[in-house]
Amino acid sequence: MERFYAPFGVSPEVERYCAAAASSLRETFDGIDAVAERNQAKVLLAMQKNRVDAGCFAGTTGYGYDDVGRDTLERVYADTFHTQSALVRPQLVCGTHALAVALSANLLPGDELLSPVGKPYDTLEEVIGLRPSPCSLAEYGVTYAQADLLPDGGFDWQAIEKAITPRTKLVTIQRSKGYALRPTLSVAQIGELIAFCKRKKPDVLCMVDNCYGEFVEETEPSDVGADMVVGSLIKNPGGGLAPIGGYICGTKACVDRCAYRLSAPGLGQEVGASLDVKTSLYQGFFLAPEVVAGALKGAIFAAKAYGDLGFRVLPESGEARHDIIQAIELGDPDKLVAFCRGIQAAAPVDSYVTPVPAPMPGYDAPVIMAAGAFVQGSSIELSADGPLRPPYAVYFQGGLSWHHAKLGIVLSLQKLWERNLISLPLGGKAARSAG
Repeated sequence: MERFYAPFGVSPEVERYCAAAASSLRETFDGIDAVAERNQAKVLLAMQKNRVDAGCFAGTTGYGYDDVGRDTLERVYADTFHTQSALVRPQLVCGTHALAVALSANLLPGDELLSPVGKPYDTLEEVIGLRPSPCSLAEYGVTYAQADLLPDGGFDWQAIEKAITPRTKLVTIQRSKGYALRPTLSVAQIGELIAFCKRKKPDVLCMVDNCYGEFVEETEPSDVGADMVVGSLIKNPGGGLAPIGGYICGTKACVDRCAYRLSAPGLGQEVGASLDVKTSLYQGFFLAPEVVAGALKGAIFAAKAYGDLGFRVLPESGEARHDIIQAIELGDPDKLVAFCRGIQAAAPVDSYVTPVPAPMPGYDAPVIMAAGAFVQGSSIELSADGPLRPPYAVYFQGGLSWHHAKLGIVLSLQKLWERNLISLPLGGKAARSAG
């Protein structure tokens, strides 16, 4: 590959190091392909069962009454996730919006929201009211409780049991790590947590923030008792083709309330034009299992390449995977910036742009983001980001194909290596500088 990587500025030393890392992962990649094959069959079966045809792709405008393609797509999602109902709409503009709709629709003044997995992702802090914001749940009289994870990432069962009170209405479970260096939760762990909460309070609702986790395993949180699973279409389930949107799959009672909150009481799922995006939503969902597999391979390769250089990686390359995010603790702001600039240099769009840290809405520290995506903000496409605060961890995810994800990591290493921020074990410039 040296000849093909050379035009990207990749040195032979970096290419050889990365080739050795990739060659050791073939057996692991076979396991990922096996999961993708089963998930592909699951999606295909749902589409065939619901008789998807060319008429489903026709756009609608205005109120969107009698939008057959929209309604069919929602049944496809419900069947794939094994739920009673689903809300899949371009009007859900992002994952945070979908989560906010699900929470505000199913929590009333006087109710309490509990997170048994520690502090939620930064952008939910203002939704909940942990950081004051207009229209937060706190403004409407919803209180919040939290049980932190144990230092090893396990559940603190005693703290969770104590936190569940008669006022606890909804338990929110974030599957992925967000900007925390903690393990991603497996579907099995989520099922165990849901069962525990429902034993303590049988009528409590359990919602799972499923972002970055769809199709990573053969099952989803809705298969293990979740009342709602929520996510973004510009992450895993959109397959890189969905231009916008979010989904909420769950019980009919919960999803009905979400639809009323999204549109208006009395209208619900009956309104909401799909415009001309449905072909992309269907095709992206069909391709999603294979796209997720490519992103997973990229994450594992990143863990191998950086872990072998002595960086703390979470998860490690040999660990089981439960989402597509790879955290790498770089420990230095210069390394964080160089990493993201390498990812940006591998982008098909805006590859010439130089990422710099900047304030971002919903975050309490400057964030550097690398993404040259066909869909703005699409993190199933090759991307990396991280807040400029200790321990200066970067969160790498995406890649519509394994080979593109691989090139992104190769270029990230190249940027660090040429700045003498890392040493490689294969000699060359790093060996000369070390000597």
